[in-house]
Amino acid sequence: MFCFIAKHDCDKLPPAEDEMNREILSVSELTQQIKTKLETLFPQVRIKGEISNCKRHSSGHIYLTLKDEGAQIPAVVWKTTASRMAVALRDGMNVIAEGRLELYPPSGRYQLICTSVTEAGEGALQLAYAELLQKLAKAGYFGAERKRAIPAIPEIIGLITSPTGAVIEDMSNVLERRFPAAKVLLYPVRVQGTSAAEEIAAGITFFNTTKKKQHRPGVIIVARGGGSLEDLQAFNGELVANAIYRSIIPVISAVGHETDLTIADMVADLRAGTPSIAAELAVPDTQELLRHIGNLLAREDRLLQAKLEGAERHLSSICSSYAFNRPPLQMQQFHERLDTLVAMMSRTITTTYSQQVQRYASVKQQLGMLDYRKTLERGYILVRKEGKFMTSATMLDPSNNVELVFHDGVLPAIISQENQP
Repeated sequence: MFCFIAKHDCDKLPPAEDEMNREILSVSELTQQIKTKLETLFPQVRIKGEISNCKRHSSGHIYLTLKDEGAQIPAVVWKTTASRMAVALRDGMNVIAEGRLELYPPSGRYQLICTSVTEAGEGALQLAYAELLQKLAKAGYFGAERKRAIPAIPEIIGLITSPTGAVIEDMSNVLERRFPAAKVLLYPVRVQGTSAAEEIAAGITFFNTTKKKQHRPGVIIVARGGGSLEDLQAFNGELVANAIYRSIIPVISAVGHETDLTIADMVADLRAGTPSIAAELAVPDTQELLRHIGNLLAREDRLLQAKLEGAERHLSSICSSYAFNRPPLQMQQFHERLDTLVAMMSRTITTTYSQQVQRYASVKQQLGMLDYRKTLERGYILVRKEGKFMTSATMLDPSNNVELVFHDGVLPAIISQENQP
């Protein structure tokens, strides 16, 4: 029977034998106290050791012993936990078991109640994975606010994967079917092994820093097929995580199968369950795009037609409005008034002309009555001397040569003496 006393409880031990005798515990009481102390101090532990005496009970529970060179500890994996385990436990396997310590009173034995059991190598990788995950989460690598949108129609796609294997063929088939216009640039890398992480990070850096426009993609796809945790280790390292985080170009991570989740997946701007799904997400469907364009054109045509009809109705409303029709009505009124004025002016001019003709005739008649030639026709003559008409006899002297002006001619004459007054 195991008895455990915590170090910080040493001060509480009975100081003397007579005091111990005053408090006698039953086996159950002592065992219960030990159980309480033990389970309180070790609610969660991780133990590395070798499996021995591994037995699966008909109930589904697994009973085993974990041991190393110096000690051993019994352990149990309950049926519900065992059903979720990815590895089959067997004797001689080096594992890392995680769980809590529990004391079983009927036998007075303590045991480890396992909540997970992984192979030792895989366990180390899981631990490193968890530590890096926590570090990058604190640094904001997984924040949704920093993730970039994938371009809707990328002209160039940068693909970082192994040049061999089914990944390239699968993705090529999808891209050819959905959007054959896209140009794919392959940056060949190792996807597992010692130099894989460096090559993958170099590929991401190359696409981000290249000066050649024809080598700069609109989106980068980092892809590989499925594998164990160790196979995917290159995508769970800080080197690739930093390269994706610093990438100016959006990155789609398609590593492993649907159930695999790597740190590269979480840092990437978009995670795809498989490389084929990544190809689906990276490009649009040509047929769907053409249908969408057709719908947009039809919608624009309907909107334009509706706008034209609205404009026609608006124009018709304006044309039938009083404000629009007033100018033509006023123009018609002005034309009518102009016609009236022209008629009035015509009548006025005609009347004025007639009056002027009559006046002219009257004046002409009056002037005709004053014409000296009319007087001469009545028997009168004019005497003209040196071009001047004589109006008095005193203006003439004897022997003056004069002209006698009759209505029908002019005769010369000489003034005689006897004719003088």
